[in-house]
Amino acid sequence: MNTYLLFKSLHLIAVISWMAGLLYLPRIFVYHSQYSTKPIISDVFKTMERKLFFYIMTPAMTLSWLFGLLLIHEIGFQQLGQTWMILKLIFVIILTSYHFYLGRILGQFKLDLNIHSHKFYRFINEIPTLLLILIIFVVVFKPM
Repeated sequence: MNTYLLFKSLHLIAVISWMAGLLYLPRIFVYHSQYSTKPIISDVFKTMERKLFFYIMTPAMTLSWLFGLLLIHEIGFQQLGQTWMILKLIFVIILTSYHFYLGRILGQFKLDLNIHSHKFYRFINEIPTLLLILIIFVVVFKPM
């Protein structure tokens, strides 16, 4: 069996799952911020946010990193010196930081301490899309 292709497939599955959560959680924040004054609705959003972050997004992020590192091991650590790999890792680190930033916002909603408007969440919802586009172009075109 080709372990490189196995790790690549598992990496892509994990990344797709992680991206789905990174795109969906801020959308939930949009609606949560609009209806935070209604306790029953707010509690439903809190449950949705917590389960998405801890049961889907964080495991998917962890697996994305794990299989990504296994892929680097398979292709050789000398690839870490390639411009495309450096750029990809920078973008993935930014995406990971964004993930943890969403976790911080989740904590604020949990304590009913949200300080942002629904417009703010609509705006930050575009960040993972931009990073995804950059990562795909860097990996496919491998700039020197």
